Amino acid sequence: MIVFDLVCEPQGHTFEGWFGSSAEFEDQKARGLLTCPACGSLSVSKGLMAPNVSAKGNQSSRGPAREKDAGSASSSGGVSNAPAIPPEQGEILKLAAEVQAKLLEQSEWVGEEFPEKAREIHYGETDEKSVHGTATPDEVEALEEEGIEIASLPFPLTSPKSRN
Repeated sequence: MIVFDLVCEPQGHTFEGWFGSSAEFEDQKARGLLTCPACGSLSVSKGLMAPNVSAKGNQSSRGPAREKDAGSASSSGGVSNAPAIPPEQGEILKLAAEVQAKLLEQSEWVGEEFPEKAREIHYGETDEKSVHGTATPDEVEALEEEGIEIASLPFPLTSPKSRN
């Protein structure tokens, strides 16, 4: 995950956003998915940031400012207009993300081929295995109408090939 300091251009409000990559930030910005949590402006850009330099092995890598802000952004990979997440809710989100990661370790990434692969598995055309990928809302609806059990993941995924 990459954490960017973001700024709304009209008012200068600053806030934090978490993204899978720089390309994911640009994609969300181009699709109009980034909004200022304070004023709702769609005119959002990256702010000036200090580089994240690793500390020596015998020192903590998190400074006091990062420690304070650790739970303030959603770990969903996007930006929220919700107020800062209370620490106990941040812990729940962290645990949910860890559970999702463990499940995905035992699953194969099939990307946009997810609907076809799920059908092949459901109808016995291929060996039963756990797969994950992407599907449009219409594809999800069609799979559910066919009685194919699927589950939406609570946190967004990026293709293993596009990760930093």
